[in-house]
Amino acid sequence: MDNEKRAYLELHIAVFLFGFTAILGDLIQLSALAIVWWRVLITSVSLLFLIRGGQALRQIPWPTILQFMGIGMLVAIHWLAFYGSIKLANASIALICMATASFFTSVLEPLIMRQRVRWFEILLGLAVIPGMALIVSSTDASMNAGILAGLAAALMAALFATLNKKLVGRSDEMSITFLELGSAWLFLSLILPVYLLRAERPVPLLPAPADWLYLIVLSLLCTTLAYVLALRSLRHLSAFASNLAINLEPVYGIVLAWFILKDHKELSAGFYLGVVLILGAVFSYPLVRRKFGQG
Repeated sequence: MDNEKRAYLELHIAVFLFGFTAILGDLIQLSALAIVWWRVLITSVSLLFLIRGGQALRQIPWPTILQFMGIGMLVAIHWLAFYGSIKLANASIALICMATASFFTSVLEPLIMRQRVRWFEILLGLAVIPGMALIVSSTDASMNAGILAGLAAALMAALFATLNKKLVGRSDEMSITFLELGSAWLFLSLILPVYLLRAERPVPLLPAPADWLYLIVLSLLCTTLAYVLALRSLRHLSAFASNLAINLEPVYGIVLAWFILKDHKELSAGFYLGVVLILGAVFSYPLVRRKFGQG
């Protein structure tokens, strides 16, 4: 198996695990901030064993460490927005909003990577907008805040994926993941007291007994394993191609949400038509890329 095929396989395993995070986020009876705080804490602790006590970190220059820590803050904001979207709307809404990451990436990647703009990537990115408009118009107005949070999560995902693509060759995947998620935990720990003080009612921080199992699966399988696989795949795939593959996350997630969370009872046929339009743009990317000599 060549490097590119292995990268796609690893990425799709990661995508399936990412798709399950929305289900777990809905099942866990904590606020979005508490979920993400526990998630990055458990993940960071697990990574300490995988990077052999931090020996690899000593080989990374301080400027690079600070850059990865900055990306970690973006990851934290992304997850806050993503789980906020789930709590404000539902898992299916949050997942399909993530498909707009392809549009944001088509704009951000040429700017950050200093590459020429590929017109077909812009067009395919824009093609998700009619589907997104249909979803907004066909869902209850009470879910609009969740949709906005989901779009913010997609923007953050496009930004940190592109920055990771630029920096990923500077260290190994385990060290990068530890630096980014560890700094995400530090960032969230700083804002957590402010959140608790400003909350209008008591906010539970300790998980219920059932939540511990969900958090462990979320942290070790859907974060540690999935995040390392996704990062490693970036060595052989563009950030845009990576985000398009990650757009399969709604497929897995929405199917799981249909059966596990019964989300379809809250959503109309218009929502699913919008999903079809968005995924049509996603799946057409490999064909268009090959046709115009980019494969």
